[in-house]
Parts: sequence; C-alpha cells; structure tokens
Amino acid sequence: MAKHESHLDLLFHALSDPTRRMMLNRLAKGPAPVTELAGLSGFRLPTILRHLSVLEEAGLVSTRKNGRVRSCAFQPKALEPMTDWLVEQRRVWEARLERLDDSVMNLMKDREK
Repeated sequence: MAKHESHLDLLFHALSDPTRRMMLNRLAKGPAPVTELAGLSGFRLPTILRHLSVLEEAGLVSTRKNGRVRSCAFQPKALEPMTDWLVEQRRVWEARLERLDDSVMNLMKDREK
C-alpha cells in the first residue's frame, strides 16, 4: 500500500480544492479549452494553468494543444486507486462497527442475567 500512498496524496490534494472540482465537473461533460475553464471560474489564465497542473500531476486531466488552443479532458480511470482505497476503508470500518455492536449486545445480555 505504501507505494500507492503518494499517488493517493496527489488525488486527494487535487480534489481538495473547489475550483479544481468545478473544473472536473465541467470536463466530465466532455473536453473543453482552457479558456472556457478560466471563464467558468472567473480566474485569470495563469491561476487556471496552476490548477490544471495539479490535476495533470494527479492524472485526472490530460491536455493537448492544437495550434493555439489547449484542450483538457477528464481521465476518470485515475480515480480508481482512490475508489479502491475508500472501498477498503469502508470494509474495515463496517467490520469494526459490527464487532462493536456484537460487544454491546453481549454486554446487554450479561446485564439482563
């Protein structure tokens, strides 16, 4: 798991910012030019480019340049390691809560005796 933790850190960091989440929401509908993403956010282009670099580093977005236009596309498969981690955490915590519930039920039965 340790080798995947740095990638998870990148994913969680990328998703921690509301502007980057907004950008991903827009890109989930289809590719878009960087200028459109800047227009949606109200930020200037350099700020959007910094946000895009974070998303690219995490593998969530790919960009391609066609002439003077840079287009961005969402890469949903990049979320799989995070999804796997969350599913595992849920399994662990559900098992813990089930054991806790069993313990509480046993204590209640013992008190009734």
